[in-house]
Parts: sequence; C-alpha cells; structure tokens
Amino acid sequence: MKEKVLIANRGEIAIRIAEACQSLGLDFVLVYTGADEDSEHVRRYLDSKSNKNRAWRISNYTDPNDILSVADYTKCTAIHPGYGFFSEDFRFARRVTIRNRPLTFIGPKWEVIKDLGDKINTKRVANKLGIPTIPGTDAPIYNEIEAEAIAENILEKQEIQGIAEPSVLVKAAAGGGGMGIEEVLQPEQFRRVYRQIQNYAKRQFGDGGVLIEQCLRDYNHLEVQLVCSRHNERVYFGTRNCTIQSTGRQKRVEAAPGFDSSCFSYDFDPDDVLNKIVQYSLKLADHVKYDNVGTWEWIVARDGSPYLLEVNTRIQVENDVSARISYLKKKHPNLIREQIRLALGDKMGYSQKKIKFKGACIELRVVAEDTRRGFQPWIGTISRFDFPRHDWSAVYTHVPFDRPYVIPSDYDPNLALAIVWGADVDEAKERGRRFLNEVVIEGENGKGEPILTNIPYLKDNIDNLLRF
Repeated sequence: MKEKVLIANRGEIAIRIAEACQSLGLDFVLVYTGADEDSEHVRRYLDSKSNKNRAWRISNYTDPNDILSVADYTKCTAIHPGYGFFSEDFRFARRVTIRNRPLTFIGPKWEVIKDLGDKINTKRVANKLGIPTIPGTDAPIYNEIEAEAIAENILEKQEIQGIAEPSVLVKAAAGGGGMGIEEVLQPEQFRRVYRQIQNYAKRQFGDGGVLIEQCLRDYNHLEVQLVCSRHNERVYFGTRNCTIQSTGRQKRVEAAPGFDSSCFSYDFDPDDVLNKIVQYSLKLADHVKYDNVGTWEWIVARDGSPYLLEVNTRIQVENDVSARISYLKKKHPNLIREQIRLALGDKMGYSQKKIKFKGACIELRVVAEDTRRGFQPWIGTISRFDFPRHDWSAVYTHVPFDRPYVIPSDYDPNLALAIVWGADVDEAKERGRRFLNEVVIEGENGKGEPILTNIPYLKDNIDNLLRF
C-alpha cells in the first residue's frame, strides 16, 4: 500500500515536510487551526483545485483526537510531528503506533523518545557510558530539602574552585527548548525558585521532577546532527553552533561547523573537541539503538571541556544548516526527506565515508519581536514581506509574499528562516550581512506603530558567531 503522511504541524516546517513528501512521491495532508487560515502552509494546499482536500481544519495542534480523526478519515498511514507540539511526546508516539489502526510515527521509536526525553535519565545513561555531563543531579529530585542540600553543595564546590559568581540552574526534568529553567545565585533564593520550577513542571509536563546543575557561564552551545535508521545504521552530518540566543534561551543565529579557528583563538584544539562530541554522541545513539534523525546538544567550556546537555529526538529548526555544508554524491542532502524515508523502513544506502563536509553555513531566525524589551513578541499586520534571492541563500517561511498577513497571537511570531552559505565562515558572514541589509519587512500594529523585528539584533550579532 502506498504511504500517505499526515503533517501534524504548522508554518514553514509543514511546508518543508510537504515538499519532502512530494520529492519521495508520497501523498500527504495537512492540518490547521482557525488562527492559521492565512498562513502559506494552508493557502498553498487549500486554494489549489488539485489539492483542495489536503488541508483540514482542527481545533488545536495539541489535540490528538482531532489529529487522529483527520488521519483516519483521509486514510493516512504515517504521521510527521515536525518540531514542537507532539514531536517529542512519547505517549503520542506510542498511541499512534499501538492503536487499532496503527500509524508509522516519523521519528524514533517511542521507547527511545521516553528514555532520552527525560534529562535525568539521559544524564544517568551518559554517565554510565563515560560521557561527560554537567556537574549535578542524575536522579529525579522531588524533595525540597534534598534539592536545597544538593544546590548548596554545588555552590560550595564552585567557590573552592575559585569560580566567579557561582550559581546553579534549577530545571524541569521533562522540559525542553530552554523552557522551565531558572538560575539561583544565592542559597537563600533557592527554595522560592525550586517551588516555582516544580509547579511549572507539574502544570506543563505532569511531572514535578527537577534537575539541579552547576551553571556554566563562559561556554558555547554546540549540536551534533545524527541520522540513523532502523537497520542499525548511524552517521553524523557535522556540528552546529547555536550560542546566540534570546533571553529565553531561544536560538536566533546558528552556524556550521561548530567551531572555526579563523573566527577565534581557542584555548583548545577545536577539531579535537568537535571529534570528541561526535564520537560521544554516536556512542550514546548506539547504546539506545537510536533509529531516526536526532540532535545531541552540548555545552563546551572555554577550556574545551564538553558536557552533554540533552538529546532532541526530532528534526530541528536548524537542520538545513548542517545539510548545506554536507555533500552526498556532490549534492546537499535533505534531512527531512531522509527522516521520512528512514522512518518508513528504508535502508540508509550510504556510509559515513560517503559524506563530505565543505564550507560554512549560517541560519538567521527572523522574528517579530522587540529585542530591547526582553524579546517581547510583536503582533500586528505585515503589509510587505520581501527577501533577496541569491544562489547562496534560501528562505523558509509561511508568511505570504503577495498579500497582507496578520501575525496570529496564538503562536510565537516567527517569520522566516534565512539560510546563507559560503566557502568559509568569513564569506558566510559577509553574505549574511548583505542578505539582512536587503530584507524588506513593513507593517504596523493596532496602534499604527511600525513593525518591530529582530533584524538589527541579527546584524549586531553575526560577528559573534563561533566565539567565546
């Protein structure tokens, strides 16, 4: 039977998944909410006469019953969760695969999502394998007194080591994407913050488990992109650096490769550190029998010490940053296409030796936000949306170019992902600056005030890439 994919997401990722399905010759349908009726991911597949039944309205992207009803009615055989929403929800992945009318979940098997989705369990497994992790707890902490004692111990050790401004991070164990994390600088602050995070974790994730970790200040945030199959095949598509983030730890600029000695004089051998985090990532993936696309996130201190942060068991927003410096048969791979193909049971068809790396790539996340006021979201209507077109750039967006677009207040005001690449980091940076200077976005809010975006922030930070 020919496969048919339900795309359970929105915006640019929904469009990219649809295009990947088309390249594989697969049929597909999308879902959308009322707030997204004007999104390009809806209009593109709803307005066309030949595709009029490819977009189906639901009440909420997080309502599994709505989504599965559409899947059954349209006779889908697989479901792609994209990123966010259900992408790392093992309960949803388990449900779709064991129901009376099972679907293929395009992602890792649910058991792996469950094991790696809990930061504490990931840390515990990593420690057993000799993979370095951030100093702190590797078991669920639910007791306030126990948690306070652990935090005080971590703070005391930092003082002994002579670390300026010692602090700890209190994290929701089941959280992700920078959510549910607070810093504690003084012991007397701990109980209040602990209660705040535990209550947040219970509300958001149904689990009050908390991690207590040493806060590392002077570091770079790196990622290793893995692609794995259900046939015990595992390769990597390079490393990325995503250190430039908003105050809410949401990524704004990403680059590949993860380090480059032309940008900064490191206190360590950057190639050696990158190789270490790749091998550590593959070691953990092999141990858990990882079987789809995934990203291993790392923190690397100024002295080159790497610490595993977490594993994202899904396709990431910045997947194309890795693809643009990677070559398979002299072509850039489409990692979303690979994710779908491998989830449906295909063998990889290539080994690590066939993957070549060349050049540098940067992704710029264009967001409607006021970066001077804590990255506060801007809501209003876009009247003009124009991006330059070059043979060294790509733009992924759900915002239409040919009509006004009201930014829905229901979701984060992400507008576009701009990708630029070059022969080296310097050329990629130069092209990134040129690209941003050529972008035109106009609009106003309900008060008649002009649109605010983070483009000035992106321009100011592009030179800080890959630096400490």
